[in-house]
Parts: sequence; structure tokens; C-alpha cells
Amino acid sequence: MPCERKPMRYGHSEGHTEVCFDDLGRFIVTCGNDGDVRIWESLDDDDPKFITVGEKAYSLALKNGKLVTASSNNTVQIHTFPDGDPDGILTRFTTNATHVTFNSSGSRVAAGSSDFMVKVVELSDSSQQKTLRGHEAPVLGVAFDPKDDFLASSSCDGSVVVWNIEEQTQVISWPLLQKTNDVSNAKSLCRLAWQPRMAKFLAVPVDTKVHLYERGSWDHASTLSDDLLTRPINVVAWSPCGQFLAAGSVGGLLTIWDVNSKLCVEKQKHEKGFTVCGLAWHPSGGQIAYTDTEGCLGLLDGLSTSASDTDAAKQAPAKKPAKDYDDLFDEDDDDRLMDEGRSDTNSPVKNQVAGDDDDDDDFLMPATGRARNRGAILDDENSLDTGSLRLGRDKFGDDDDAGSAVVPAAAPLVPLRPVYEGPLPTPPQKAFQPGSTPAHLTHRFMMWNSVGIVRDYNDEQDNAIDVEFHDTAVHHAMHLTNSLGHTMADLSQEAVLLACPSTDELASKLQCLHFSSWDTNKEWMVDLPKGEDARALCLGQGWAAVATSTLMLRLFSVGGVQREIFSLPGPVVCLAGHGEQLLIVYHRATGFDGEQALGVQLLQLGRRKRQVINGETLPLSHKSYLSWLGFTAEGTPCYVDSDGVVRMLNRSLGNTWTPVCNTRETCKSKSDHYWVVGVHENPQQLRCIPCKGSRYPHTLPRPAVAVLPFKLPLCQTTTEKGQMEEQFWRSALFHNHYSFLSSSGYEIDEDAQSKSQKGQQELLMKMFALSCKLEREFRSVELAELMTQNVVTLAIRYASRSRRMALAQRLSEIALEKASQIQEEGPEEQEEEPEYSSVRRASGYGQSEVAGGRYGNRRNQEEEEEQGEELGEEEDGQEVETEETTETRKRVNPFAKEAGSPVTPSLTPIGKVGRANPFKVLGSGKPPASSGPPRATHILDNMTSSRKSAPLSGSAGKPIKGPVLKPLAPRPKAKTQSTLLQMTGTKAANKKTQENTQPAADKQRQPEAPPAAAPASNSENLRPKTGFQLWLEENRKSIVAEHPDLEETDIIKEAMGRFRTLSAEERLSLTERAKGQTGDAADLKKRKRAEGEGGAGNEHGKAEADESTAKKKKSLDPSSKLSAFAFNKN
Repeated sequence: MPCERKPMRYGHSEGHTEVCFDDLGRFIVTCGNDGDVRIWESLDDDDPKFITVGEKAYSLALKNGKLVTASSNNTVQIHTFPDGDPDGILTRFTTNATHVTFNSSGSRVAAGSSDFMVKVVELSDSSQQKTLRGHEAPVLGVAFDPKDDFLASSSCDGSVVVWNIEEQTQVISWPLLQKTNDVSNAKSLCRLAWQPRMAKFLAVPVDTKVHLYERGSWDHASTLSDDLLTRPINVVAWSPCGQFLAAGSVGGLLTIWDVNSKLCVEKQKHEKGFTVCGLAWHPSGGQIAYTDTEGCLGLLDGLSTSASDTDAAKQAPAKKPAKDYDDLFDEDDDDRLMDEGRSDTNSPVKNQVAGDDDDDDDFLMPATGRARNRGAILDDENSLDTGSLRLGRDKFGDDDDAGSAVVPAAAPLVPLRPVYEGPLPTPPQKAFQPGSTPAHLTHRFMMWNSVGIVRDYNDEQDNAIDVEFHDTAVHHAMHLTNSLGHTMADLSQEAVLLACPSTDELASKLQCLHFSSWDTNKEWMVDLPKGEDARALCLGQGWAAVATSTLMLRLFSVGGVQREIFSLPGPVVCLAGHGEQLLIVYHRATGFDGEQALGVQLLQLGRRKRQVINGETLPLSHKSYLSWLGFTAEGTPCYVDSDGVVRMLNRSLGNTWTPVCNTRETCKSKSDHYWVVGVHENPQQLRCIPCKGSRYPHTLPRPAVAVLPFKLPLCQTTTEKGQMEEQFWRSALFHNHYSFLSSSGYEIDEDAQSKSQKGQQELLMKMFALSCKLEREFRSVELAELMTQNVVTLAIRYASRSRRMALAQRLSEIALEKASQIQEEGPEEQEEEPEYSSVRRASGYGQSEVAGGRYGNRRNQEEEEEQGEELGEEEDGQEVETEETTETRKRVNPFAKEAGSPVTPSLTPIGKVGRANPFKVLGSGKPPASSGPPRATHILDNMTSSRKSAPLSGSAGKPIKGPVLKPLAPRPKAKTQSTLLQMTGTKAANKKTQENTQPAADKQRQPEAPPAAAPASNSENLRPKTGFQLWLEENRKSIVAEHPDLEETDIIKEAMGRFRTLSAEERLSLTERAKGQTGDAADLKKRKRAEGEGGAGNEHGKAEADESTAKKKKSLDPSSKLSAFAFNKN
């Protein structure tokens, strides 16, 4: 393609200059830094017409007699052409527009701006605008798809994005460019272009090559390149026929390729080597106008874009000097083909790009995008003066004859280059600091966390770091000069940690400002070994960690002592620290098809160092990457991926990761995001900054923090059942931290814990009631498995009142099963740990259930008060409470005794006072009543016994406020006495004395499986005998004779087992005999009446005075609502 390069001529003042032709090609139109648009009739026009559009003109577009310009007053204006009359303002931005372009019909204009936005405006009605948000830096260039469906844009954030114009959404985004913070600093303007007519390809200049992407599939079809192109390409333009592509580069080289053959058909050099920043084909295809950054205009004339004209170029000269490089290399096609394979590693599938029908031998051309024809290096430098580099013509051509000549050479090579069509590796995510914004910005956040904010200002005048604390009581704000060029930071209650990368002269450095130190030297610095760069860092309580480029993790004390050092399994992605926990995320392998393969390690760095999570996979959403990593304020690891899904560690389910929130669900637009800065479990809050049209916030104005709620992605959360299930499991997950903190030796807020336990049990009871209403009895039993012991009794009462006797029977079996489990686990540990705790739920969820027991007791107490006439089940009521408190001693809440309140009665060692009767009733001397039906009623009978244990919950003391990091100390016994006094406060004075002298074991071990009696103790004569006690007295000798080596508790167990085998009639007669000894017949009537009404079991009453006291207490108890809910809906 021979052409003539015309001499350049001055057009505008120095700076960015753009050029285009009018529709008919009669005028060349340019704009530049002087704010003028000049209209040239030809390159020789000495007096071009000009239109002043502003102080500076950044871009122009011309179609159908309308001239659109982007000027320095942040507007896009319209003028008539060629008259130059102003025709109004098309649209405005908050900063200057960088590029404007028309669509193929001229009906709409697209404009990209430095405020990260792209707007598409209808020319006929400028109010009809579409705004495309999603770029995270100034926009470099925009281009309309010829079919008007898509718009392509490139940006300083390094991405090239294809948008669906109507839906205003991103179709695809390619991270192709180097990131910068402004158009003026960009290495390339990256002006993209769509192929006209066929609209098959989008051409994107990427460094020294041009990538062609196929429209629709968006596959990387091929790459155009040339050996002489050593500087980035700025701008590309298609010939009107769509067969040729011209490119102008930073070094001033103009290159033209035939897209079908991937061959470079023309190369021209700018006469002074200035950067080409504007390029336009004449509508006829015979000329190319171009402009440079010095404001000059040039022209390539005499181009021929028809296939016949290029035929002559295919004949290689018969004799040519040996130093013509094409002759040397064209003989060796083997090497050339291999070279092509290496040149395009990014090509997903090396598809062969065929022309329409005019190119029959395209199958010979590897579609790697590397042109085979290297332009000849000139014989001598003087030949530059001719203005044209003489091209060595390639032997390959477009016609069949030329193609057939090379078939023998090319054919054997096809099998040597198999095409890989499998999944493609994903570029690994780069290391980052959670809570920071990208490093290429001049003003950025280096860290935003729950302690404070670290900002970096890096512009021409100043490079400084500002540290600001949310709570100024921690420390006052600091201003630091950033002379070392720190790029990473972390902030804790103790210190600020900074790190900078290495340079040619200086090593990578770690700098710590330990502002909480009590001495005067508050700063220390460490140089990392040569060749080792800091990649990520974090601070914990008393330690700092830095991960380096050599797959090493180095630990330091906060005062600067070097501590442990170990190797990482892969390149680090980020670190997070909290207290004694260190969380590390790294690349465990190469991901494929857009997936990242990340691994996670969690280490405890306390006195007993251990690895909690060892290199397991970090789950991410499909084709997403990690965007934030950290801990909740309570110390639970959590992270956020680029799809906005927040996941939290579930310690009670084998350290699995549970999704707890999706921030995208609350975004109004697809281009909006939430930038997470903190997570709290109590209250449940996700603290984040809303970013409109961006992934991260700007430093000014100061962004406002929003609070998002959590929601587990359970099914059917619009239904009442789904909502309650979601609330229950979310509560269970978000209160796991209590058991973690307690096992780590921290004090916990017992008030908040008991509140959460109570809420969970309320939800279970509501779900139970809902299942009963829906006739789902099996589901009701499943829910009962999750309940605490005392709430199961409430469920039994609800079921029996609802006339669901089969369900009540099943529930009582569950309760007995739980009771027997507790009883089996209990006795050994009762003696070891004399503390009051509570029953653990059968679900296995790891909370220490202090509140579960208390809450159940409270509920049962109210229920029993509500049913005032049915107060007689002291005997069977022993069952549950003893089991509860025996379990108590096994699973002790390590913090129950630290709460500053008398929750924990200490037990006198049993050996000192002889073995007390664990089944003894604490009530007044009323006659006992035996149970009627064998199993179903045993559990109900414990309703009244909860009265005695209610003061335990009543004396729970004040909630703990302030930090939860205190050492533990045992509670004095004096408080136990006050608890016992409270427990019996409503009784007569002589009762108080009597029960205070009882060992605390008696009071805590009240409920046990079926009613039982033990050897007589000093106060036994004051208590009613039960049928079981009577039977035990009669049969005790025979049991002892059979098992002479049994201890007291084992004798009672054996007796209970035998007593259960008796028939209902035998038990009834024993009970009546026991009652006859105490002579109270009135309670028997009450018991029978209670049986007749609800099958609720046998109950005994108390004195009327006691009842009235209970009723007064009932109105004050906060859980009365739920018991009313359960029992008033028969």
C-alpha cells in the first residue's frame, strides 16, 4: 500500500489535539489546547476558518452538520457545521469531558469524563440521557457499536468495558491497561474503535499491540503487532471498508494492518517523532489525517484500500540485499510460526479469522495476531528523509496463486501446533490491605477500620500521611511526612504500622509508631532483607505481622522485638489481626475461568500458640475475588468478596464459613457498591460506606458510614416460618462468640447472653406452636430437640392443651431422654465444679446456656402460677431440675462466676455433711402425690419446682459494661448465702432457717428423673413422703443385699429403674398409702381434677399465701407474654 506522507503543518498550540473529516471528506476539522476548532479545506489551506469553543477543547466529533466538542468548562457543546453557530449545551459533567463520539446514524452522542462517568445523550432531546457508572477512574475513550446496541469505554482504572446501552449495564470488562490516576498521566489514550459495516470486531490498543475482540462472544480473536512498534499505541481507526486498521503510537509511528491477513501493509514515521494523539480516515479511504501532541496536523495521501491494488505488493523482488530482514526470515517459517505462538499468550482460543469471501487462503495464517511481515530496517539512516519506510513485501498474498505457492511449506506445520481449548487460568489477585483504596490514587485511604482512618496525600506539593482516631481518647490525630513513600498501613489501639516497597537504592522498610508506649522512644523501623518486599501487614494485641514477596511471614512484638518467622504456602493476598488471632489469605493454586483459588490460615498467638484453620479453601462467589478481610468487633473472622457477599466463620459447625449478608441486594444500581469498614455481632451491624458508581469512596468530602442488617440466605424468608428460622439460626451464629470468648478466658456480658438465649427459645416455641397449628407434629418434635429442658416442658403443656396427646407423649420421652443423659453425665462432675450453669441444648450449638436454664425456669414458674389450682407436683418436679443442675456442673460457664452477681451458689463438699438427698422436696409439709400415667406426666410435674430455682435467674446481677478482657477470679462464698436467702425469701422464718442450713447441693439438685427418695436426713420429718420414698424404704434392704458395693446415688438409680417397671395401679396405691400417712385428702381431689382437664399430670398445691405471692411475682416477670401465648390458644 504505497502512500505519500505530506509535511506537517502548525494547527494549534502545544498539547492534546484531535482531528476528524466531515461526512463528505471536503474538510479536515481539528481542535486543540487553544480552545479553537479549525476547519481546513485542505492541508495547504493557509487561512482555515475557526470556532472558539472554550479555553481548551479536549475532543470533537462531527456528523450530519452537527459539531460536538468537549471543552474545559465541563460541558459538551453543539455547533452547526460549517457555519459554527452555537446550538446549545448537550450535557454537563462535574469535571472536564475527555472524549466525545457519534453513533453511526448521528442520532446520539457518547461522552466520557474525568468524573468516572460515561453519558449517552440523544441529540434531538438532550434530556434523554443514560449514565453508565462503574469505572473507578477517569474515562479515556468511548466508542459506539455500529449496530447501536453496545458502547465500549476505556478508563484509567485499567479496564476496558463493553456496556449494554439500553440496560445501562456492563456486558464484559477486561483488565488490560496500566492503572493511573488521571488522563494526563496515562501511558496510552486507548482510543478504541469498532469495525464499520460488518461490526465484527472491537479494536483495543493494549501497550504495543492491538487486540481484536469478537462482538457478541467477546472472545479475544487475534492480536495485531509489529516489531517496530516499541512504544504504546495511543489511537486506532478503521478504514471505511472495515478491512484495514490504522494505529498511531506514542513514538510517532503510524502503522496500517490488513485485518484479514494480520499483515502490516504500511508503516510511516512522524517526521519529528512526536506522539500521535488523533487519527481519522477520509470517507473514501484514500487519506489518513493525524495530529500530534505539539498541535500539528499531518496527512498520509495516496492510500489504496482495494484488494487489487495490493496485489503488486505481494511479489517479492527477485534480488534484494541480504540485509533485508524479510528475506532472511521468510525462508524459515518453522521458527516464525513458533514465534507467533509465543507472541500471544493472552489469546483464549486462537481462532482463525477469515474475511468475508475475498480471502481464500486465510487458513494459512495463524490467528495469533503477530504479523509475519516485519518492515525492513533501512539500508542507511538517510532514507528516513524520504518520509516512507520501504517495506519488504511478504511472499504471502491475498490471491489464490500466491497462497498456493506456500502450501508445501506451511502444511506440515499445522499438526505441530495443537490448539488448547480448555479452561483458561485466571490472573491471580494482587495483594492488598483490607480497608484501603487503590494505591494509584493521589488522595487515598491507606486504612479505615474500627480504630480510625489513615489517609495518604501524594501530589506534586506534598507526600503526607494523616492518622485520625474515631475515639480521640485513644490518641490525638497525627500528621506524618511520608518521605519513604509508604504504601501500606494498619492501625490499632496501640500503634500505627507502615511499610514501603523497595527501590533500586533502598530496601523495603517496616515502620511502627507505638504511640501507647510508656517510654519516650515511640518509633522503630526495620529493613527487610534485600530482594524481599512487604506485601501485606497487620497489627494485633501486642504484635505485628508482615507478609513478604518471598512467601515469608514475619512476626514482631509491638515494641520491635523480632518473633516467630514461618513460610506461607503461597503468595499472600491479605492479612488481618484481632487480639491474639492472625488471619492469612493466600493463593493456594492457579484459578481457572475467572475463579480465584485462595487458601486461609487462622492462628492463635496467645500463650498456647496453635493453628485453628490450616490452609483450607476460602469460599468465594462465582468469578469473584476477595475485597475485604477482617474480624468482627467480638473477634470472629469474616470477609467480603467482590460480589458483595459477607461470610462469617461458624466455629460451632467445624469452622465453616456462613454467608450472612449480600450488600448488592441493597444497591440501587449495578454500578453502586458498599465498601465495608467494620462488622459487629452484638448489635448485629455491618458498617460500610455507600459508593455511587464506584467500588471505593473518595477521601473528600468525608464519606458517611451506613449500617446494613444481616440476613442469612435461607429459603422462603417471606413466609412466617422462614423468617423465624432465619432469625433463630442467625441468633445462634451471632452468639457463638460468647463460648469462644469464655473458652479464651475473657469475661462476657451475661446479661446480653441470657437475652439472646431467651430470644432463641422464644423463637423455638413460636415455631413449635406454628408447626402444631399446621398439623406438623414430626416437625414439632424436631424443634423440641433444639429446646432447653425447661422449654420442652412448656412445649409438652402446649401440646397437651391442644389435645395432641401423641405429641405430648413423644415430647415427654425427649425430656426424659435429656434428663437421663444429664443424670448420667452429672454425678462425677457435681463434686468437681460447684458452679451454677445451665443445660446445653440438644442441638449441639456451642453456646454456654446460662440463660437457657434460667429462662426455662422462669417460664415454668409463670406457667405454674397461671394455673394456680394445679400446684402439687413437688415430687415429680424434682426430675428436671436435678438433671439440669447436674448437667450444670459438667458444662460450666467459665464466666458465670465473674459477672459480679450472686448467680453461683457454692456447694459444701458432700463428704463433710454426709450424702444429702438429691430428690428432696423443698416445699412445706404437704402430702405427696404420685404420678398417674407412667411417662407422659412426669415432665409436667416439675412445673412448680421451678419456683425454687427462679431466684437464681432473678439474682443474675447487673450486665457487664466496658471491655470484656478481664482476668478471671473466683467468687466468694458469702454471696451464695444471699442467693439462698433470696431463694426462700417468700417462706416463713422457720423455713428460712431450716433451708439455709441445708447444703446447697440439696437446693441445686432438685429435679431428677422419676420421683425418688433418699436416706432420711435431719429435716426429712418436715417433708411429705412420696410413693417412691415409701417404696424405697420397703425395698432398700433387698437392693443393698443384692448390690452391697453400691454407693448411695447408685442405690437411688437402681431403685428408680425398678420403680419405673411397676404398673400404674401399683404406683397409685403406693402414693395413696404415702398420702394416708400424712393425711391430706384435699390435694388428691385437685390432682384428679387436673388429670381430667388436660392430662397434665399430678400436681400438689402450696399454702394459699404462697400462691398469692407467686401471682404478684408473675406480673413482674418479663417472659409472661410467651407463656400466655402458649397456653391461652387452645
